[in-house]
Amino acid sequence: MTATQTGATFEDRNPATGEVIAQVHESTQDDLDRAVRAARTAFDGGKWSQMAASRRAKVINKMASLIAERANDLMLMEVRDNGKAISTAKGEMGAIVDCFEFYAGAATKNYGETMPPPLPTYLANTVREPVGVVGAIIPWNFPLLLASWKVAPALAAGCAVVLKPAPSTPLTAIELGKIALEAGVPEGVLNIVTGSGRELGQWLVEHPLVDKIAFTGSTATGKIVAKTAADTLKRVTLELGGKSPSIVFDDANLEAAVAAAIYGIYYNAGQACEARSRVLVQRAIYDRFVAAFVERARNVRVGNPEDPQTHVGAITMPEQFEKIANYCEIGRSEGARVLLGGERASLDGPNAQGMFWSLTAYEATPQARIAREEIFGPVVTFVPFADEAEAIAIANASEYGLSASVWSENIGRANRVARAIRTGTVAINTPYAVFPGVPFGGYKQSGYGRELGMETMRLYSETKSVLTFIGEKPMNPFGV
Repeated sequence: MTATQTGATFEDRNPATGEVIAQVHESTQDDLDRAVRAARTAFDGGKWSQMAASRRAKVINKMASLIAERANDLMLMEVRDNGKAISTAKGEMGAIVDCFEFYAGAATKNYGETMPPPLPTYLANTVREPVGVVGAIIPWNFPLLLASWKVAPALAAGCAVVLKPAPSTPLTAIELGKIALEAGVPEGVLNIVTGSGRELGQWLVEHPLVDKIAFTGSTATGKIVAKTAADTLKRVTLELGGKSPSIVFDDANLEAAVAAAIYGIYYNAGQACEARSRVLVQRAIYDRFVAAFVERARNVRVGNPEDPQTHVGAITMPEQFEKIANYCEIGRSEGARVLLGGERASLDGPNAQGMFWSLTAYEATPQARIAREEIFGPVVTFVPFADEAEAIAIANASEYGLSASVWSENIGRANRVARAIRTGTVAINTPYAVFPGVPFGGYKQSGYGRELGMETMRLYSETKSVLTFIGEKPMNPFGV
């Protein structure tokens, strides 16, 4: 976390106002190399990797405590850096603390196994050892939250980390590095590298001293990461895109399902990989559901992210704002019916120059691009279905498989559909599906590997087999 060698910086702007809020170090390839070598030296030195797991747990718990103590400051920093509503950021802070606390506990439970001996004169067991230096690449939509998903288990496993935040949202990652040092993480174990160019992530994936890459981002970039990492046989986990469905049957609690559908697409301005951007509704209740959704969605407040009454804040990046606008134009050109929004949201005062998009809803066929491709904004598409078989077929007719919701009072049917959907997470009769301790990750082109669960510890670990001869008579295989 030292300054860059050149001293060059880049501007970090508040997407809700357009103002410059920070000048951030612009790292070069040499700076990245210094960070990786610092991580390698720290890992090989053993102050963290060979520390007793119980001691690592105490340090990670201290990080959780410091984050909780500074939650208000971190929350406001995240809001101004990312543009999200402060109410959303508040919920994230609790989840971040929970994540560090969960993995503090997991540090002492990364168990090996004792196996049946291959011969009576042997003991056979496995131990879990840290994988080494981890390159963690996080996106801009949940900067500190997704950093915690990678940093917490990597530290718990005993790894050293080089964390690269997104160029547009670097501030809370820098603060996390400071918190780690204050909590007692040895120097060099957690390194933060900032920069405005895409090449920084590429260099991190290419670096021969990095043992694993943990990446969250688009499917297109994830494919590049996987190909590049293969050249040095790095372990890779990928949490990628989604076009997640919410399936609403005609016996669902309509009020609850409507409220959840509104939250599922509009929280964080729809900038969430698991956003329920496809709402599939059984024909018997389709018209009622859509009418109720549109009516209630008009009560959702888009505006000043620092106002506690705001539900939806700004779009984080200009490129993403343009992408949303382009998809709305595609929807209109394909004949999708506009139910709500579809245009820039107009605001007064200090947010007049900010990047705000109106809450948008379309009715379209399952084949429409807006119903198939990830938009990553506050845009939802409604699709009717006739029966259970058609709902499953539409839900699975996607290259993605990250998350889904099922709404039905028939629990047997809800669980049957949950098993039939090719997706990593299914939430039944609830809008919430992401919790520390519950594995999160995707099928198909939504990536591979899991975060948040105990199995995540194994993704930051190597398995070593240990065979111990315990016979009384020494072995002499050649009989010499």
